[in-house]
Amino acid sequence: MVAAGDAGKGEVDVADRLDIEPEMVVQELGWDEDVDDDARAAIEERCGSDLLDEDADEVVDVVLLWWREDDGDLTDTLLDAMTPLSDDGVIWVLTPKTGRDGYVEASDIAEAASTANLAQTASVSISEGWMGTRLAYRRAKARR
Repeated sequence: MVAAGDAGKGEVDVADRLDIEPEMVVQELGWDEDVDDDARAAIEERCGSDLLDEDADEVVDVVLLWWREDDGDLTDTLLDAMTPLSDDGVIWVLTPKTGRDGYVEASDIAEAASTANLAQTASVSISEGWMGTRLAYRRAKARR
């Protein structure tokens, strides 16, 4: 059981915030020494398997993209991340929080998402140092 003061650190909490379900296929991109290992462990525990790396060639339900200000072109990376993504899949762009090394402006994420034809659908805190921004495919409007 997670104590009230530990909210955000508990395994169930992080997986719930990221809408991770058992048996989902989750790919991780942008791993480095600074990622939140507790969040990674919680996600692996919930989905029931190891996170796939960038070399995997499976269709995935969720892409976890650890992204920092100096990591390059976010639009290009999002387009690459969309390749293995299922039609109902989502990309979580995980960035350092405000004031931390590598912080990314929300407007930069929104612009890259729009250019990649993705819609920003949520933002959540996943740990003390990291934020998550949920991106999904834009849905075509139904014709009448």
